[in-house]
Amino acid sequence: MSDYQINNPATGELEATYPTATDQDIQQVIEQADSAYQDWRHVSLSERGAFLHKIADIYLERQEELARIVASEMGKPVAQAKGEIGLVAEIYRYYADTAEQLLAPNKIDVSKGSASVEKLPVGVLLGIMPWNYPHYQVARFVAPNFMAGNTIILKHAPQCPKTAEVIADMFKEVGVPDGVYNNIFATNDQAATIIHDKRVHGISLTGSERAGQAVAKEAGGALKKVVLELGGSDAFIVAGDADIKQAIKGAISGRFGNAGQACNAAKRLIVLESVYDKFVEGFTDAVRDMTLADPLDAKTFIGPMSSKAAAVNLQAQLDSAVEAGATVLVEGGLVKDKPGAWFKPAVLTDVTESMDVYREELFGPVAVVYKARDVDHAIKIANDVPFGLGASIQTQDAALAADIADKLEVGMVTINAPSGTEANTPFGGVKRSGFGRELGTLGITEFLNYKLIRDKS
Repeated sequence: MSDYQINNPATGELEATYPTATDQDIQQVIEQADSAYQDWRHVSLSERGAFLHKIADIYLERQEELARIVASEMGKPVAQAKGEIGLVAEIYRYYADTAEQLLAPNKIDVSKGSASVEKLPVGVLLGIMPWNYPHYQVARFVAPNFMAGNTIILKHAPQCPKTAEVIADMFKEVGVPDGVYNNIFATNDQAATIIHDKRVHGISLTGSERAGQAVAKEAGGALKKVVLELGGSDAFIVAGDADIKQAIKGAISGRFGNAGQACNAAKRLIVLESVYDKFVEGFTDAVRDMTLADPLDAKTFIGPMSSKAAAVNLQAQLDSAVEAGATVLVEGGLVKDKPGAWFKPAVLTDVTESMDVYREELFGPVAVVYKARDVDHAIKIANDVPFGLGASIQTQDAALAADIADKLEVGMVTINAPSGTEANTPFGGVKRSGFGRELGTLGITEFLNYKLIRDKS
């Protein structure tokens, strides 16, 4: 049976199965992408940009329909899925409008003659994408590389085959030449084959640590560049002068949006002891008031998790923490008397360094709250994990915010709001959260040939 299936996480029903690619399909796709690259690299930026603007138009025209597909595949509430789709349109427009500036040659001041660095495409790229933001993750990889003149082979998450097909159809619908964008329902072994093919020149993966290790190993063996955006355990620091009402609102959306299934979700709430009791009272009250509901309802904030397997794994982590001595502030967990992947939000405290969950990523609706003695203690807790994706700071003191931000070992810091993402700001982290950047001015730099042209005459 194919791994590419729609298992509706709200109902537990298998709704569709898609055939996995054959080895012949893999070779054909690589050949198509490589052949298309020979012409695509010479297509003007204005023509490439026009394609992306048309795709952005389709996204906005079909926003409701696309959101409902996402909800059926991985359980995201339609209101949040529509927000994702709106962001995708912004990403495509951003790169369509800025690529000429971003790809302009860099002139170098030399003593004799001239020198410049040209920014040129490298060829065929493989993108391996996750299920949690099935349109956004694709857009932030594809848009800059499409504008740079590279061609794309896209292996989407097995949970999102319909979305994968819809995206590929959009590129075909607006007239993008065959072979420039290629969707393939590949197995992991077939993905390794693609990585090792000499016609493929780079790989971008968003996913788990384990997936990142596997892809990095294959890419390293093939001497191919790879960009990895992996897990996170982002800190949400609440300083003593924070606006507590605003901080609670931000913590709820930052931790429980998309059922907590975001790499940059606010997974660890680190609160200064002077405001700890006030924050915890308001936060736990808000969590208790949340209701699991149908993701197809426009009013739903939190629906099911993406799959029963994911929910079972999160329950095991929650049980481990409680057995090791963590305190349950809000009792939640796997809903066993209902089909699907329903998981009631939970809140823990008293998680200590001796517990596995202290340094693990909790990829779902479980929040962990820490009490910090002072700012230095908060920073120590924030940095004491293997991850370094993002962090959020709640304070009304701009100097304090700048000082904390400087000391956090992460790739992104957001002040007075939960971590988020925008088309024109770079996204990525350090440590075991991966390497490389997507979006913003940096997102188009990862897969380019920086060719020096030096004229000494």
